[in-house]
Amino acid sequence: MPSLADLQGAFAAALRDPARRVPAAVVVGSEGPRARGFDVYRNNVAVSLTEALQAAFPVVQRLVGDDFFKAAAKAYVAQEPPRSPVLLLYGQGFGDFLDGFPPAQEVPYLSDVARLEWARLHAYHAADAPVLEISRLAEIPEAALGGLRFVLHPSLRLVRSRWPVVSIWAASSGQGNAEAVDMSVAQEAAVIRPALDVDLRLLPPGGYGFMEALMTGATLAEAAERASQQDTAFALAEHLQGLFQIGAVTALRQSGPDSSTRTDEP
Repeated sequence: MPSLADLQGAFAAALRDPARRVPAAVVVGSEGPRARGFDVYRNNVAVSLTEALQAAFPVVQRLVGDDFFKAAAKAYVAQEPPRSPVLLLYGQGFGDFLDGFPPAQEVPYLSDVARLEWARLHAYHAADAPVLEISRLAEIPEAALGGLRFVLHPSLRLVRSRWPVVSIWAASSGQGNAEAVDMSVAQEAAVIRPALDVDLRLLPPGGYGFMEALMTGATLAEAAERASQQDTAFALAEHLQGLFQIGAVTALRQSGPDSSTRTDEP
């Protein structure tokens, strides 16, 4: 007799793949009212997941059209079932999926647009947190500044693309001019929601490397060094000001063995 896990696996697999027969645990054979009822349920699941993706990635859909998007969504649903009962959060891997989806190769920037849209969705639903003003830095002794570690806002996400992904997203969402998009320019962005609205910022040279280093626990001096190695145009003062301006800093911690007891928070 199949285990409960086996029955659940067969049921879930049949829901995602219309080519599969109705699970034996549902009905004996593949005809009759129960089988037709399962087909209706299976179709409703597919429609619901496709609608969830449409809600999460409206600009991707606008770029490729309804038919293309629905075909991509169908393939994604078959490959990536939901891992959470919250459909608002379905589609985290859609950008990676589009990287390997053959029809999407003709739109090479599509996967990065999807990652940007997912970052915006994540930021919108992320936890709230109070933010620090840049004036807090003036309270830190100059000799200790380089050893500071920054606690960044939980909604913050970074996007790096070899395409002008911010400009493409803005033009396709009615917030920019499509004729002004320079497809030869790579762009990096920070997505954050320090208050009510999601903020999308195009990062200056070195910004991605600097913020990524801080996010992974580097000190201010270490993050600045990494950013300078990645881009010689990196300017620490400009990036520090921008970091606080977008509300990305929630706490400052001094490095050291007892750093957990020495914090500077709102």
